[in-house]
Amino acid sequence: MKRYEKVIQGFVTKRRPPAHLRNEVDLGFRLTGQSIEIFEIRSAWEDPKEKFEQPVAKATYIKRQNLWKIYWMKSDLKWHKYEPEFEVSELLEFVTIVDNDQYGCFWG
Repeated sequence: MKRYEKVIQGFVTKRRPPAHLRNEVDLGFRLTGQSIEIFEIRSAWEDPKEKFEQPVAKATYIKRQNLWKIYWMKSDLKWHKYEPEFEVSELLEFVTIVDNDQYGCFWG
């Protein structure tokens, strides 16, 4: 998991907004079990001191198959398979897909 955390941390560091904007919007991630979730951290409009998380992307490792499954959060607030590339063999492939966001699923 430490190796995976290093890959995701590098991606988040690269994608984070400039330091002067991070109080309003930032990027974070969490590792939970076999899943890695990337999310935006935003200030609430009514109270800028209040923060909330907006999911961006999720990858879940399937040990039996030795692959990562990719999900994105749709407007129904449920995780959906990312098509056309739902499975990848390396976490770095997941990061590349999220970064490129060819279909506008992750970053809008």
